[in-house]
Amino acid sequence: MQQRECTRSRHQDALAARTRPARGFLRAHRHHVAAPQNARRLFPDRRLAHLCAPDAIGCRGDDFCVGTLADVVEDQMRRHFAALGIEHLDFFPGRRGLDLAAVGSQTKLLLAQPFLAESLRLLQARGASHLPAAFPLGAQGSLAWYKAAAEAFGIAKAKQEAVLKPLVERAEVSLQRHHQTLAGKRVFFFPDSQLEPALARFLYQEMGMQLTEVGTPYLHSAIMQAELEALPATVCLSEGQDVERQLDRCLAAEVDLAVCGLGLANPLEAKGISTKWSIELVFTPIQGFEQAADLAGLFSRPLERRELLS
Repeated sequence: MQQRECTRSRHQDALAARTRPARGFLRAHRHHVAAPQNARRLFPDRRLAHLCAPDAIGCRGDDFCVGTLADVVEDQMRRHFAALGIEHLDFFPGRRGLDLAAVGSQTKLLLAQPFLAESLRLLQARGASHLPAAFPLGAQGSLAWYKAAAEAFGIAKAKQEAVLKPLVERAEVSLQRHHQTLAGKRVFFFPDSQLEPALARFLYQEMGMQLTEVGTPYLHSAIMQAELEALPATVCLSEGQDVERQLDRCLAAEVDLAVCGLGLANPLEAKGISTKWSIELVFTPIQGFEQAADLAGLFSRPLERRELLS
């Protein structure tokens, strides 16, 4: 993919026109999906069809969390949704192979991860509606994520406050130690996982870090809109990989931390830049209030390690 000019304004102008789905995660045929009569006609990708109940059309109004999550994170989310009064909740994919999700015209989708554009397109073809929200990363991201579901289901503001405020406060307390390490530090994101805009929002909004560049391999405007709106207007956004130029910009910015793939980590460390492997952020449980400090620790530890070694 051609490297896009690293300017916020040009990117914003292009957002409205971007409608094509992301590659990857669950790959489907690219032809239009017509109104379904059965699971096979609904989902050209049979792997996705096998995860959904075939008679789910017109099912009751459910909340539907899409994303592969650790069991402990799923259990936490179920408790919080139940406390809000949202009891009909499915996770997709299910924890077990026989846990077939019911998806229909009354289903409301929350994405727990950003690299799900193709899955979102296919689930919407079944009649489900997407609830746009920031991703549940950090205290504020998790708050926005739960509030999007609560408002969609008509949960009273007082109820939302009673359930979510204590969770936010505990998460913010757990972040304080990491804030001392990260605040004011400069960070550069190389494109790797599509998590980059959400992670950048967390580090900027909750950890006080300075964003020099946020690169991502692919940017889906509908999925990432809330995250992009929370970034500073001056941030440098880039889509696609142009490694030589991105390395030049990273070195010129004299950053404290670079979030990158394994192949770039050692050369950057040799230049005196602390690094965080992007792959760790994909496979580590980082979603939700309870994991906010764990997420922050993934970024603070490389800086603390370099300080101890210097």
